[in-house]
Amino acid sequence: MGKDSRLILDPLADNNPITIQVLGICSALAITAELEASIVMSISVLFVLAVGNVVISLMRNIIPSKIRIIVQLIVVATLVIIVDLVLKAFAYELSKTLSVFVGLIITNCIIMGRFEAFALGNGPWRSFLDGIGNSLGYAIILIIVGFFRELLGSGTLLGYPVLGNPIPGELTGLYAYGYENNGFMLLSPMALIVVGIIIWIQRTRNKALIED
Repeated sequence: MGKDSRLILDPLADNNPITIQVLGICSALAITAELEASIVMSISVLFVLAVGNVVISLMRNIIPSKIRIIVQLIVVATLVIIVDLVLKAFAYELSKTLSVFVGLIITNCIIMGRFEAFALGNGPWRSFLDGIGNSLGYAIILIIVGFFRELLGSGTLLGYPVLGNPIPGELTGLYAYGYENNGFMLLSPMALIVVGIIIWIQRTRNKALIED
């Protein structure tokens, strides 16, 4: 039970795929200007990685080593197509925003890395837990970054205004006291800065990470 629990808990902090392993950075920079997009991408990766890990684990003894990467790509591509079709069916506008980035899940280093490093050498249950843990670790960072970028950059969360009305002549909330949205937060470089701050906080709290 202890080993199984670590498969979920370790990626949430001390072995986070983004801040420690430095994987999946591209999507963290590209789609986190909106919290909704961050959440949907997180759910998409959760589905693809958890299910994909199980599939690869079940097939691990029959996959020839010379074509294992091709098989892994086929599995993840199939799951990504399912995610893309579901988004188009139930969240079409958001699917257009995420269309390119959902497709890039196929080449997400976190997914291919867990297939190669874990699912090929472990049973389905542990592989499932590993997929859940790493995708949740990925999701935490995306949601934190998306939260602050949308809040400070647009004054909204999930599209709803939370800091007041920024329209000139109708100012309310913080805007009535002179607050202005920071448009720089909506640019990709700011996502890198926010991730850097998270890494700094994480390493400050855990001295072992600094020594590593």
